[in-house]
Amino acid sequence: MDPAVDLAQLAAEIRACQRCPLAHTRTHAVPGEGPADAALMFIGEAPGYYEDRQGRPFVGASGRLLERLLAGIGLTREDVFITNVVKCRPPGNRDPLPEEIEACRPWLSRQIAWIDPLVIVTLGRFSMAQFFPASARITRIHGQPLWQERRAILPLFHPAAALRNPRWMEAMEADFAQIPDLLARVQARRSDSSSPQQLSLF
Repeated sequence: MDPAVDLAQLAAEIRACQRCPLAHTRTHAVPGEGPADAALMFIGEAPGYYEDRQGRPFVGASGRLLERLLAGIGLTREDVFITNVVKCRPPGNRDPLPEEIEACRPWLSRQIAWIDPLVIVTLGRFSMAQFFPASARITRIHGQPLWQERRAILPLFHPAAALRNPRWMEAMEADFAQIPDLLARVQARRSDSSSPQQLSLF
């Protein structure tokens, strides 16, 4: 199977999705974009106004910040896969509802399985909640990787939150700076078949 073909087929399924009421209010579903073999995957919360209009993730102010942060570690958005927990814009940019997140969960699970990234970066609390305990708070655990068998999950503030709060912007820039080292460490773990399986938060 060709992962790129699989992802293209999955994107077509997402664009036609009718699993929740957001299908009736969206302009476009936003499956996500990036290479099928991306080592780095970003997961945001839900599309906003501009994303809904264009059918692409992170194309507004948050997207420009994400691109600037990527440039700071020598990457472009074309090097990474970018998607959201919820694939359609909630009306008025409200928070996604639990049933909307649940309806989209299979799409995200399939994307992760096919891309198999080394590092997943969660952007914001709804994305973080897909991997971390319900008691976790982004203000406490941002920048602290969760190590899994095949990858690391790095929780970061959402770019929109960082744009509103200079203190969080400083933290986000510092957290972002550790991504290259994290990628190298996970790659080394995968290459070392004798490395013990771990699941820890530090």
